[in-house]
Amino acid sequence: MELKQPNSMGECVYYTDRDVGNGGSVRAWVLKENCPKCGKALMGKPRNPKTGKPKLRSEEYQCPECGYTVPKQEYEETLTVNIQYTCPHCKHQDQTTTPFKRKKVQRLNEETQKKQSIDAITFTCSKCNQELFITKKMK
Repeated sequence: MELKQPNSMGECVYYTDRDVGNGGSVRAWVLKENCPKCGKALMGKPRNPKTGKPKLRSEEYQCPECGYTVPKQEYEETLTVNIQYTCPHCKHQDQTTTPFKRKKVQRLNEETQKKQSIDAITFTCSKCNQELFITKKMK
């Protein structure tokens, strides 16, 4: 199964390309979906009328053609994330898709040596069945 590659960042709701250590890497993207009401345009964040740029902190997605709006959480639950990865454990290269839902996972913080709970997209390696995470960027 060949995954649809994005042609530009304008087609993506989410994109990341990361090195996960031990020779492993993850490239993940979530493509925007067509408007469920009119089907003519891709849903996106509402745009600022003065600058024309998307309002990044907006809590809704809007169709630029018909103006139909959907709450952010409701829209993002319908999306799927496309993942190309190299497993850091077995070096197997593969691609997969999974629902675009972040789950709380426990991880050891290297700086403080304490466990912390973080949001991550989880998927398993198709060869060694090791669970892999795409963590939310921490500030």
